[in-house]
Amino acid sequence: MGGAKARWHGGRGQGGRARTAPGRPPAPGRTVAGMETGLAGKRVLVTGATGGIGGELVAAFAAEGARVGVHHRSDPPRAQQLAARYDGVALAADLTVESEVDGLVAAAVESLGGLEILVANAGKYPTPAAPVWELDPARWRATIAANLDATFLLCRAFLRHVVTTGVGTIVLVGSTAARFGEADHADYAAAKAGLSGLALSLKNEIVRIAPAGRINVVAPGWTATDRNADRLGDPDFVRARTATMALDKLGRPADVAAAAVVLASDRLSGHVTGETVTVAGGMEGRLLR
Repeated sequence: MGGAKARWHGGRGQGGRARTAPGRPPAPGRTVAGMETGLAGKRVLVTGATGGIGGELVAAFAAEGARVGVHHRSDPPRAQQLAARYDGVALAADLTVESEVDGLVAAAVESLGGLEILVANAGKYPTPAAPVWELDPARWRATIAANLDATFLLCRAFLRHVVTTGVGTIVLVGSTAARFGEADHADYAAAKAGLSGLALSLKNEIVRIAPAGRINVVAPGWTATDRNADRLGDPDFVRARTATMALDKLGRPADVAAAAVVLASDRLSGHVTGETVTVAGGMEGRLLR
């Protein structure tokens, strides 16, 4: 990849079979509602793997028998822990830096022995809340860079690898903010909306280099993660976030990961491309309760 340097922390577990979490029965290839996904032996790069959704993505693909590259930007201990637990490899990169993204994909190919699937999960939710008339241009640019530019760079680096193999599948992790907007976070909503346009364009490009190549988007709604654990016991907090959902419950990272696994599987979704799958409990742009 153009001689770019990669930061490879190792962290590979022992043996050739993906590890499962304690208490989870080992069933590689048959963990999505008992269906065979065909993902056993596939090589997968998950970006933003140390976050709540990212960690579940790593676990879900490993449970299917895939080998996983566990990307992080600045959390080596967590990445190495996940890599050791699920027989993966911890890889570091700043996804806003072109050379580091190229190096990340090259390192994933080298350390995993190949790469068939990219799950572009990394992103940044900007704070504090601010309406557009108070939004600093520097924050706007940083949000676009972390969520849209980084995904473009990842897809480009991955597709340059696909040129050499003729095989590739991409799953992007978006947001319901792209569909409904999000007041006081217009920068985030605009960045995530850009992923849909990117996917719709790439679905027509990837088949030029990979005849069965596909790209889809998973769009989570409000999802309960460890970052919000201290507020999940507050009924008012939960009620405010489920008021626009048909299902009166919060989403879980595992819900998002399961959708990503299904979309990544050629066996389950081989004729699905350019689509956005919303994982948000039937969210609408209006109050339902």
